[in-house]
Amino acid sequence: MIDVIEAARSAGVEWLSLYAFSTENWRRPGEEIDFLMRLVRRVVRKHALLLHARGIRCRLLGAEDPRIPGPLARDFADLMTLTEANRGMTLTVAFDHGGRQDIVAAARSLIRAGVPADAVDQACFAAHLPVPDTPDVDLVIRTSGEQRISNFMLWQVAYAEWIFPPVLWPDFRAAHLLECLHEYRRRDRRFGGVAPQARGGPQR
Repeated sequence: MIDVIEAARSAGVEWLSLYAFSTENWRRPGEEIDFLMRLVRRVVRKHALLLHARGIRCRLLGAEDPRIPGPLARDFADLMTLTEANRGMTLTVAFDHGGRQDIVAAARSLIRAGVPADAVDQACFAAHLPVPDTPDVDLVIRTSGEQRISNFMLWQVAYAEWIFPPVLWPDFRAAHLLECLHEYRRRDRRFGGVAPQARGGPQR
């Protein structure tokens, strides 16, 4: 994982998000959940100082469920505190995250704030999402050949490009990331519009 983060930073990626654990993952067997919690904690503790030394700011999206072990929650909090002043790449760890959950949280926040219905537009709604300064996602890399969203940052991925490499996430390396970035840069992003016309008339 750390080589993928390093490769993204070296390639000029300013925001990188990793989907570590979804709200739906709580449905998995208890033994598997315990293993994942221990694994994530080992990764966080192993790489915290290196991430800080690289100037990477680390943030968490999710992680509110009381079933999360206390030591892991504290490690997350310590990592965010350690790196909060960094101004390099921002690394968001989506842990106990669900896109639908975030949208519901935004709706509740708007209601609590007493925002009139007619005043709610896309910018207003986005400002009430958890971690609201997170930009829209440009590229989603869905490893393992799976071709589904899996409730990931549903609001932010509205116009994202998608790439589905067949390699499993544990085997995903820097070279795979660079291949995906190369493919992304070749794409024509129109955001619902049309491609710019060449001089001399419409393209056919």
